[in-house]
Amino acid sequence: MEKLPPFQGQVMQKTRLHFWFIRICFVILIWACLANIVVVVKLWHPRLLSGFSVLAKITGPVEGSLNDSSRDHHIIRPRNYTSNGFLKVSCNGGLNQMRSAICDMVAIARLLNLTLVVPELDKKTFWADHSNFEDVFDVNHFINSLRDEVRIIKKLPKRFSLEDSHQIHEMPPVSWSNENYYLQKILPLFDKYIVIHFNRTDSRLANNGITLDLQRLRCRVNFQALKFRPKIEALGLKLISILQHRGPYLALHLRYEMDMLAFSGCTEGCSEHEAEELKQLRYAFPWWREKEINSMEKRSLGLCPLTPEETSLILLALGFDKTTQIYIASGETYGGERRLALLRSRFPHIVKKEMLLDSEDMRQFRNHSFQMAALDFIVSVASDVFIPTYDGNMARVVEGYRRYHGHKPTFRLDRRKLVQLLDSYKNGTLSWDEFSSLVKIAHERRKGQPSVRHAITNKPKEEDYFYANPQECLPQEDASERSKQPKKLMMN
Repeated sequence: MEKLPPFQGQVMQKTRLHFWFIRICFVILIWACLANIVVVVKLWHPRLLSGFSVLAKITGPVEGSLNDSSRDHHIIRPRNYTSNGFLKVSCNGGLNQMRSAICDMVAIARLLNLTLVVPELDKKTFWADHSNFEDVFDVNHFINSLRDEVRIIKKLPKRFSLEDSHQIHEMPPVSWSNENYYLQKILPLFDKYIVIHFNRTDSRLANNGITLDLQRLRCRVNFQALKFRPKIEALGLKLISILQHRGPYLALHLRYEMDMLAFSGCTEGCSEHEAEELKQLRYAFPWWREKEINSMEKRSLGLCPLTPEETSLILLALGFDKTTQIYIASGETYGGERRLALLRSRFPHIVKKEMLLDSEDMRQFRNHSFQMAALDFIVSVASDVFIPTYDGNMARVVEGYRRYHGHKPTFRLDRRKLVQLLDSYKNGTLSWDEFSSLVKIAHERRKGQPSVRHAITNKPKEEDYFYANPQECLPQEDASERSKQPKKLMMN
């Protein structure tokens, strides 16, 4: 047989290799395209594959038990479901308002079989904190610990730009809505849009009338999935260790802060100049609708935070004395140290995080109010007694945490009653003994004991908040054991 010239044989061999290389690349490209098409169709337009109706999108119960603390996040299997689209959320408010909202948004994403984008934290309101989710919470733990319930991604895919309005629909969901609202009003929107962007998230899911599985999922997010990032947790534990080394401590959420006074319109104890300053701040924020507020009327209805001076009287009346160690779990008191002078004179063992931590510890948290609030949250949950002077979001979420951890003593001050008693004591109508006795009687059943969450039909703002008393999720223990109070801190 005649041999091919060396050069010609090499050319034929290279030609064959080139041919097979192109063929293999072409096959890989075809398979990759097909796989992407299937994923995209299933994610964006599941009906093209399934043909099901709207209600057929909702499949399977919410799985997972709140009390299953033995979960290993490395072996949690993702729930296999066809996503109906992306849910993007921009939270509004302070840290604890956003915390509750994030729990709600996870539940809504689970209900509607959506892919949740890691929530954005508020950067536009009074606090002016530019922290992202991952600056406050452990984002990987959040995603992994919930993967058997909801698919969570860190960012919306780049192919969906905010300018691409035909794919994204931005809206605020209706406040205090139940499951039917989301199934009947929100889910059908995914027939038209790939992404729904909720631009407000405060109180968008009802306290009551929600299925047990979803209520427990809200709890699981709150108590298990939303962990603070390790640096915050470590510093919070350091604060707890310092305080506990000194003895039992009372965490006082003294909500006499500039933002609270401005937006509530409460000016008790303020000078005329301060009252005007607070009013101007209120007018500076157009999103705050209530502008003209009668401070005296609001105070008489119990809708104002107690002043530092009033707080000192209430603490004495409840039986706390000058030996009590008090941690102030809040931001800067309006009026500064001048307004804390009387409280300090009656309770000299008052401390703040700034007094307990060195400057290097505090440096990384300066100008980050959400991260500072996270430290106060950690210390408050662990305290022997917790007393908030106003029932805002932190007060209510901490109360729920303390119920979950054995109904630790948490005073829910009856401010409407207290205002009447304080005024009667100040004008001489009541003696000190009478005042003290009546304060104690008024709070005998307001110390965080086990109780049923109070629901009011069509008045969700007036009923008990779900996150303050998540009764569907609380461990069933002996009530007498759960309501025991530390003898060293509580006085008769």
